Amino acid sequence: MSVIERVRVLRVPVRLSRPFITNVRRADQIDVVLIEATDADGRIGWGEAAASWRVTGESPESVAAAVLGPLGDAVLGQSAREPSTIDALQASVWGNAAARSAVECAVLDLDAQQQGLPLVPSPETDAAPRRIRTDMTLSAAAPAELAERATAHVSDGFRCLKVKASAGTDTVAGLRAIRAAVGESIELRVDANQAWDAHTAIRIIHESEDAGLALAFVEQPVAAHDLDALAQVAGAVSTPIMADESVRTARDVRAIADRGAAALVNIKLAKTGGLREAQAAARTAQEAGLGVVFGCMMEAHVGVSAAAQLAAALSPDVVHDLDAAQWLRTSPVIGGAVFDADEIILPAGSGLGIAGLVADAEAVVLADVRASSRGRIA
Repeated sequence: MSVIERVRVLRVPVRLSRPFITNVRRADQIDVVLIEATDADGRIGWGEAAASWRVTGESPESVAAAVLGPLGDAVLGQSAREPSTIDALQASVWGNAAARSAVECAVLDLDAQQQGLPLVPSPETDAAPRRIRTDMTLSAAAPAELAERATAHVSDGFRCLKVKASAGTDTVAGLRAIRAAVGESIELRVDANQAWDAHTAIRIIHESEDAGLALAFVEQPVAAHDLDALAQVAGAVSTPIMADESVRTARDVRAIADRGAAALVNIKLAKTGGLREAQAAARTAQEAGLGVVFGCMMEAHVGVSAAAQLAAALSPDVVHDLDAAQWLRTSPVIGGAVFDADEIILPAGSGLGIAGLVADAEAVVLADVRASSRGRIA
């Protein structure tokens, strides 16, 4: 079994095609943070860390520090095939979920390449569906702009739109404008990103219901830590409520199910700390009768490809929330998933299907550590 000889952390700045605006932030560019794990046979496994101070509590520099320290120590010189490698990785550091997820993904990508399997095989077979669907996100904006953007996305082939709400915008007016522009056949979702208190959330959702806007669900209407408020909203409205920021681990999913705080959960690798915990969270949700949507942060093609493979294996018939890579002007890597309107097409080969960085990627090496010396180069 070929062992892991080297781990690198790369930062690649990528411009967005348009501003990404939510209740908590605005982004015009992202720093894509990539992990390369190289084995003794020269294979490279890939992972991506969605670093955000406001969401994950991490930065490119903190990801690099974790890899230079405990995460690198846990995997260097170890076999990607051994489950104990992932055990050691996950036990090596508290928090740092995006960093753990990226390194775990890179290790599992190596394992999948060595076995000739997809990154996440279907539980029933060694294969998984090669196409899944995603929604498209609309940044928080005024009603006229929302309607214009929604019309453009529908013309591009998207059949499900997720609208970002904020404390500073008139959510119901915006949804009315979108519905008038795109008609009744388009699925509408709302993501409040913790914008409201329980009273405000109930009022806005009731207004949406009274207006006949037929929302598929409202995502994280209240603060992530306040499950009492989340349960209060869920119990007061007919529209399904989805938990996002409230969900990090399978234990969180169980707490939400026990409280009746949501009908669905949005599972993201950057929150769970990796594929293994994300799978556990999804199984817990499904066993509790909760709907499962796989989502992403503002990530590039490596992170979205990993989440898409997980979604295809565990929840193939759902419209997921994996549009982030389509916001980037260019991909920093060659290979991985490709996009055809609202369909994500997964690679036919093994692992993630990433062939390497694009030729003009402005990559900066933040960390480079090798098993041979256990050196630390920053």
